[in-house]
This record gives sequence, structure tokens and C-alpha cells, in this order.
Amino acid sequence: MKSFFTRLFAAAAVAAVLLPGTPASAQTGVRGQVSGSVLDEKQQAFPFVNVLLLKAKDSTLAKGTTTDVDGKYVIEQIEAGRYLTLVSMVGYQKVYSQPFVVGHEGVQLSTVTLSTDVQNLKEVNVVAKKPFIEQQIDRTVVNVENSIVSAGATALEVLERAPGITVDQQNERVQLRGKDGVIVQIDGKQTFLSQQELMNLLRNTPSDNIEKIELITNPSSKYDAVGNSGIINIKFKRNKNFGTNGTFTVGGGVVGDKYGRGNGSLSLNHREGKISTFATLNGYKGNGFNTNDIYREIPYNDNITIFDQKTYRRNSSQNYSVRAGIDYFVTKKTTIGALVSGFHNDWNTPRGETNTRILNGDKSLRQTYQTITESGSKMNNISANVNLKHQFDDKGKELTFDADYVNYSGKSNNLLDTRYFTPTGEPSGTPELVRNGMPSDINIGVAKLDYTQSIGKAKFETGLKSSYVASDNNMKFEQKLDDWTLDPTRTNHFKYSENINAAYANLSGKINAKTQYQLGLRAEHTHSIGNSVTLNDIRDRNYVNLFPSVFISRQLDSSNVLNLSYSRRIDRPDYQSLNPFEFYLDPYTFQRGNPNLKPQYTHSFQLTHTFKSFLNTSLAYSRIKDVIVREVPRLIAAENKTFVTTENLDNQDNLSLTISMPIPVTKWWSLQTNFTGVYNRYQTFYQSELFDVEQISWNAYANNQFRLPKGWSAEVSGWYNSKSVYGFFVANPQGMLNLGLQKTVLDKKGTLRLNVNDVFWTNKFKGVADFRDINLTVQSRWPSRQIRATFTYRFGNQNVKGARQRKTGSDELQQRVQTNN
Repeated sequence: MKSFFTRLFAAAAVAAVLLPGTPASAQTGVRGQVSGSVLDEKQQAFPFVNVLLLKAKDSTLAKGTTTDVDGKYVIEQIEAGRYLTLVSMVGYQKVYSQPFVVGHEGVQLSTVTLSTDVQNLKEVNVVAKKPFIEQQIDRTVVNVENSIVSAGATALEVLERAPGITVDQQNERVQLRGKDGVIVQIDGKQTFLSQQELMNLLRNTPSDNIEKIELITNPSSKYDAVGNSGIINIKFKRNKNFGTNGTFTVGGGVVGDKYGRGNGSLSLNHREGKISTFATLNGYKGNGFNTNDIYREIPYNDNITIFDQKTYRRNSSQNYSVRAGIDYFVTKKTTIGALVSGFHNDWNTPRGETNTRILNGDKSLRQTYQTITESGSKMNNISANVNLKHQFDDKGKELTFDADYVNYSGKSNNLLDTRYFTPTGEPSGTPELVRNGMPSDINIGVAKLDYTQSIGKAKFETGLKSSYVASDNNMKFEQKLDDWTLDPTRTNHFKYSENINAAYANLSGKINAKTQYQLGLRAEHTHSIGNSVTLNDIRDRNYVNLFPSVFISRQLDSSNVLNLSYSRRIDRPDYQSLNPFEFYLDPYTFQRGNPNLKPQYTHSFQLTHTFKSFLNTSLAYSRIKDVIVREVPRLIAAENKTFVTTENLDNQDNLSLTISMPIPVTKWWSLQTNFTGVYNRYQTFYQSELFDVEQISWNAYANNQFRLPKGWSAEVSGWYNSKSVYGFFVANPQGMLNLGLQKTVLDKKGTLRLNVNDVFWTNKFKGVADFRDINLTVQSRWPSRQIRATFTYRFGNQNVKGARQRKTGSDELQQRVQTNN
């Protein structure tokens, strides 16, 4: 099956590259080009003038471009047909050409001379009109407002046209430059939505409500120094309509061979007078499973003990969430708001079964044992935010303030029953019955203030932020003898507190007409205390860091833009990884927290080239010090025990090349392709020996979308990851193929979708770690193959914009809370 999938994906990848330039494109007819030039009233070359190619029969837009610095333009890859051009510039009279025919040969049009529109200049202030896709110094901007090509579309359809964006509707995710974990904001505020909820929001949002979409691949010093994730910011127009609207979604499906899942959601928006409110309810319930096969060799005193384990676990989960907010528009320039959200998450593994064979070095059977587990975890969350936004003028002078409180409370428990057997299957030794439970409580408080104003022709931004986090985890480990007895060697009460105070300043502007800059500096003071109460072990850390960022952008000509950026960033360990708890798979295999974890620091460099807002190529290099790596295997050889933990490796070097390109194959067939090549190198010392491993890997993604008659549409997508390295593990290739079918119903207010994810069930993990005394092979499988049906219905006035979706001060801190097993 793997070889079949590999050949299938390779064929699709080759087709994706060749289709636009091979005879297959004949489906769309003969292609030609149109060229010409534009002069101003002084008969001088007129750069950056809009030139639109219109279909002669109905004046709809076929393609568009702008003139280069010499006033010339070329529109290529035009289907054979009859057209005319519209040449326009704000403050000048529009000029239409006579209709002409495009065939095999190119069409050279007469030079156009634009004349000043005196009447309009007397009546209005001239404001430069922005192109549909605009490359700024630290972001790419898709200007949706007043764009002909986006009229009548949805936010998701517009987003798909943006350079570097991949919309994977089968897996309900949005990627930026081929990377997951993208932060999506609306009006500069994070949505707090799951990927599925976010996709539904984008599908149900008309593009007529959107002003622009910003793609921020390397965030500036204004944002928290945490992480390297990109940001997609969707900015809405100011709401002028009133009323109520909403969306209702219900869905269900089958995962794997027999497990079911169901979900439902309801969202409402209401705007009346100066008050705008919204509320969202979500529910999910489902069942699944996962398997883990572990093979490991443990050397001790010139002997080798082999463990061959196979684990199967059934699981069930349910999640219910609510989010509500209100905005009060005090004046046209002042808005105050409040937001409250929360969720209940319940995850259970009613039965897990691990069967293990213990072998001698010569592969002869020494012993077997079976461990039956019952485990579960619950977590509740409540978050509250109040905020203020005030605009002093229309020149960008603005002040915003946010205050947040967040609480997570949860409890996890595990019960393990282990029975030992001889090689012939007879009971042997004493059964072991152990259990552990860990209540946890996390409290987060944040306040932040941001200020922006213009200084001459430059823009100045500054702000302050302070956060405090306190977590309390008390794990009790008990063993069943005559009665349940506390095991003090494995019981641990762990408390953690962290205070971060930050200040930043940004300055941005233009050096000349073609060169822009942005300089930023963020300072963060961190004071953290990790206290293992049981062990009387306190780790007190107090440090200050500076995080500079530099962005330079150069417009080479009308078709080519170069961006160069540098930033220094930090990633702190999540709170649970710092807790030295132990989670057991069986008596010889477990997971352990690490209170000695340090933050990792990253120096990132990136060079990006954009060609005609179509082909995006990025070359990036990062150097990570004290890189945080999960699932690092460790041995207690004398006891034949193996555990995994999170550790800091010394260094990681990462060099990547990303190419992203949308391909409009035909009117009804569009193809989005992404390719990323990566060089990774890890260096650290393990048992006084240098661990130095490097790997070149690549991943590719292709998404085909087909617009069919009568409201039908279809989708075929797939991805493939080559062999790669992560810490001590070398992972085998992975990939999957997805299919989808969609139908709009009920006067386009309803949508029916049927999806099949991972059609051939090829997405599984196999990794090998082999260094010094580590010889470990892990294979995992889960129900990645899913069949889902979903129905979405939109009601009410769809022109009502919801209340502001705001990015609160606690976003980055909440991302360090692990809420799922």
C-alpha cells in the first residue's frame, strides 16, 4: 500500500508542476498575451498604473496587472477570446480600449496617455488606490475591499488566493508557508476557535465585509517573543448594518473501522445602536483508539534484555465550550468591551491493554506480562477579558488596554493492574496493582497597554505587558498491598510561579520610494520559581532578555519584491513538562516531567522573494540554543526500565526552502501547491559522547478544488513527508490522500459536506532511536481514516459583522497549557 500511495502522490506532484505548461492546458484553449505602455500628461513613463483586462461580452475581469517603472505592462497566459482593457489611476481619467481578439500570437496595444481628472480633483482628496496583493516590509497584505476579483466570494475563497496560504479543508486547517500552528486573528484579536470552527467561520463570512487580510510570517517586537508561528489577521470593514445573524452546524462521522464521532455548534451575532454582542456554543463527543508497538534492547553488565511490547487503548472524549462578548461603541473613536469563555474537556481510556514479551539477548523467551490500564482526565477552563480602544485621530494615533484572568482546573488518574507469566503461560510472581491521581490548578493574570502614533513620516509603536502565572500540581502515587498505601518515592507535590514583565518599541517607515524598514526591540524580565514540595527542591530563575527584530523590504520592480528579516525569539517550557510527575504505561515503561527544563532561544533569518504576487520563495535559517525536545528516551538499565522525558539539547540548526504557488488550471479547477525542503542538525552530549545527527527532508502538499454545476464542488488533496529527524528519533515517511464533496442548498444558506480523510489509511508513525545504550523502535497508529458528513445553515442578516474578536493578553500563556492527553 505504501508503494502504491508513493507512486500516486509522485504522479500527482509531477502533474501539478507540468499541467500549466503542457498540452493538458489545452482544455482552457489557446493562450496568448497582451502588452502595451502608459504615459502621463507630460508624455513621461507612468509607473504602477492599474491595467485591467476585461471580457468584451460582459466587461467582467479576466486578469489584471500594473505598469512597471518604465510604464510598460504585459499580461500573459490569456485564453483565446475577445477582450478590452481599462487603464486607471486615482486622479486621472479612465481609458478604455477598443475590443480586440487574443489568439496564438501576442497583441501589442497602442500607447495610452492619461489625463488629469480636474473635476474629481476639485471635489475630493486624492488617496492612492492599493493593489489587490501588496508586499509590505513585515507582511503580505491582500486588499479585499473594492476588489472586483473578490466580489461575491467568501473569506475562505479570498484567503486561498493569498500567496503562501494552504487551505486544507479535509483536515480543517490553514497553513502559512507550509507550517501548522498558525495564529489566526480577526481585527488584530485571536479567535480562540478550533481549526474546524475557524474554517466554518471563514466559509460563512462574505468577502464584502472584509477590508484586507494580513499575512505576518515573522512577527515584530510588538508581539510576544514566544515562538516562530506566523499570523493571519483578517480585518473587517466598520459595521454599518444592524440586526441579527447566526450559523448552525451539525455533523457526524466514523473513524477507523467502527468508532463514531459527532459535533454541533451555534453562533449568534447581534448589533443594535452602539452595542454589538456575540455568543458561540460548541459540543463534541467521540470515540477512538490508538496502538503503540515498542521494541527496545537494554544493555546491562554485558547482558542484553529485550522488551517487545504491543499496546491497544480505546478512548472516549467530550468537549463543551462557550464564548460570549460585548462591545460598546462609546463614540466613533472609543470602544470598550468584555469577553468571557470557558470549556469542559473530559478524556477517558476505559481500557488499555499492554502485552509484553521479555527476551534474552539470544531472543529466547524469559518472561511475559500483561498490564491492564484505566485512565482519565478532566479539565475546566474559564477566561475573562475587559478592554479599551481609543483613537485620538485619523492618522493612526491609538491607545489600547487589555486585562485578563484565566483559570484551568483539572484532575487526572491512572490505574494499572499487572500480571506476570512464565514462558509457558503459567502465573508467576506477585500481581502489581498501583494507581495515581493528580489534581492541578493554573491561574493566569495579565495586563497590557499599547500605544501607536506617527512621527513625521514614520510610525512609532510602544507598549507594556505584565503577566503572572501560578500552577499547583499534587500527584499521589499509591500501591495496593493489604490496603492502598502511599508510595512516597513516586509521590510529588509541585508548585510553579512565573512573572514576566515586558516593554517594546517599534519604528517603521520608508527610506525611499522603493525601500522600507522596520526596527524593533522587546525587553522581557522573567522570574520563575519551581518548587517540588515533596522533595524540598526549589529552582529559582531570574533573568532579563532582549529580543531585537529588523525588517528590510525592497521593491525591485513592479513584479519582484525582496524582504529580508532577522529576529531573536524565546520558547518557554509548558507548565506540565516542568512538573516531575510520572505517567505509567506499565511497570517498566513510563513518562516523566523535567523541572530542569530551560527556555530555548532562536535566532531567525529569512529572505523572501515574491514574483507578481504569485510565486513565493522563502529561504530561512534558524539557530536554536537549548532546543526543547519531547519524547527523549532514557534508561534505568539496572531495573530494565525505560522512560521518555522532555529535555534541552544543546543546539539545532534548521535551513529551509519553501516554494508556494497557486495554479488556476481552468475556470473550474484550481490547484494549490507547496514544497518545503529542510536541513536539520541536532547536537548535544549524551553520556559524555557527542550526539551529532543531520538529515535532509522534504514535504509536499497539493490541493485540487473543482467547481461543478448546480452548487456542487469537489476536492482532492494529499501530502507527503519524507524521512526526517527529530531529536534522537529518525522518523519514517508519512502521507495521506483525502477526498471531499460539497453541495450548497436552501438558497445558498445551507451547505452539505461529505469527506473521506486518509483514504488508504497510510498515515502512521514509525521512529527509530539508536545511540549508545538507546536502541528503541516505536510504531503508532490512530484512526486517521475518517468519513464525515456535515450540515451548516446560515440565518439572519449576513451583513451584520460580529463583535470585535480580540487578541487578549493571555493568549501566548494559554498556549503553554496542555489540555489534551
